[in-house]
Amino acid sequence: MTLRLASIVEALGGELHGDASLLIEGLAPLESAQSGQLSFLSHPKYQNQLAASRAACVIVSPQFQELACARGACIVTDQPYLYFARVTQLWKKTLGVAVGPRIHPSAVIDPLARVHPSAQIGPLCVVEAGAVIGALTVLKSRVTLGERCVVGERCIIHAGVVIGADGFGFAPNAGTWEKIEQLGAVRIGNDVEIGANTCIDRGALQDTVIEDGVKLDNLIQIGHNVHIGQHTAMAGCAGVAGSATIGAHCTVGGGAIVLGHLTLADGVHISAASVATRSIHKPGHYTGMFPLDDNAAWEKNAASLKQLASLRERIRALEVQLNK
Repeated sequence: MTLRLASIVEALGGELHGDASLLIEGLAPLESAQSGQLSFLSHPKYQNQLAASRAACVIVSPQFQELACARGACIVTDQPYLYFARVTQLWKKTLGVAVGPRIHPSAVIDPLARVHPSAQIGPLCVVEAGAVIGALTVLKSRVTLGERCVVGERCIIHAGVVIGADGFGFAPNAGTWEKIEQLGAVRIGNDVEIGANTCIDRGALQDTVIEDGVKLDNLIQIGHNVHIGQHTAMAGCAGVAGSATIGAHCTVGGGAIVLGHLTLADGVHISAASVATRSIHKPGHYTGMFPLDDNAAWEKNAASLKQLASLRERIRALEVQLNK
């Protein structure tokens, strides 16, 4: 498959410098792109790769226009990464995919479930009683949607996702555990994408809620009664314990943990492998990592670590006095 540069710019905008008739045969990163391929420069730290790139054309911001023009064709746009994302969408749309049955014959759909006529259900999926699937939503293979759970419109649910398993609720009883029946469901908004083998537990009493535009990577665990705000994104292997509330436009890095019953404000960004151990009410970027140790020693060291900044200031003040 090929696309002319002119057709890309016609569809997506941007300012083209170079031969509009050039044929693009594929998309690739700067360092590995070959002649005939389209690439992009989204961060200044990769600018050294620009001059050496063999790409037929590179998508750049205005600040790199001169450098890009010196090496060949380029498309100039204010947001190169976003532009590249839209090129991938255009490429996939042009490429097309084999059209199979809207609902695969191996899918099991309860008669009491409601599936919009435009939704697609892949092989070996299970949709239980009372579940609802909105328009243009796609369930890939082996997705399980539990009873009374709702998925909105234009969602993509990747292979192996389980929505609506029981939350982890047990009451201690004389050295044993008594099950707390999970009576809520899961409500997922519109334009949500959920990566492979992610699990979202149903609520104990109230529903677990995933709002519009949320993006979840692979192998994420979302506990019961969690509420995730609009357009928040979470990377692979992150975990959110029960009854936590995460605001809108947050990010949670890979392998990070948010403990139960905490609240993260809108615009909070948690670094990879960090553990949110307290509620965060102010937007910003937060990191919390500490080496593994005996728990008692770890707690003492962590308490001391929190005092380091004030101790440093006190030492500086003492040094100033000694040097007078």
